Amino acid sequence: MRRLLKFLHTIGAVGLMGSVASLLVMLHFAPPPASAAGYALLRGAMGAIAKWIFMPSIALTLVAGLFAMALNNAYQNAGWAWLKLATGVLIFEGFAHVQGAMQDEAERSARAVAGQVDPATLGGSPGAEQLTLWVVLVVAVANVALGIWRPRLTRLPK
Repeated sequence: MRRLLKFLHTIGAVGLMGSVASLLVMLHFAPPPASAAGYALLRGAMGAIAKWIFMPSIALTLVAGLFAMALNNAYQNAGWAWLKLATGVLIFEGFAHVQGAMQDEAERSARAVAGQVDPATLGGSPGAEQLTLWVVLVVAVANVALGIWRPRLTRLPK
């Protein structure tokens, strides 16, 4: 069971970091909102990555990590494991805000292509999205490092 949970936790982390990296690349090469068709296509793909890859990956990572902590007493008393849990929840919360904005932008851009919305309203705040994605990626890499090196942080009392 321990190896299965470790495998699931690792697969979730791979999906999480891969999806964030792909979203960063897509944001960097996004066409301007003025070319509504290309912009809508890209934003739709970004929304799909956030919904179908990132969210299941973060859920798998958190659930497998929680089960691993529940089943292994050594993890319950390790400060590094609790730090990973706290930062994992922060990743989830931070990305939840970005995902909502991504899906809203995808819907707005699709409506702009259909002529229901003025294309000038597109392109909200890609800088804020990009910054949040970078923060999520850096924290996710730090979580992997914590899991590999397992530094001796303050141990919790029994």
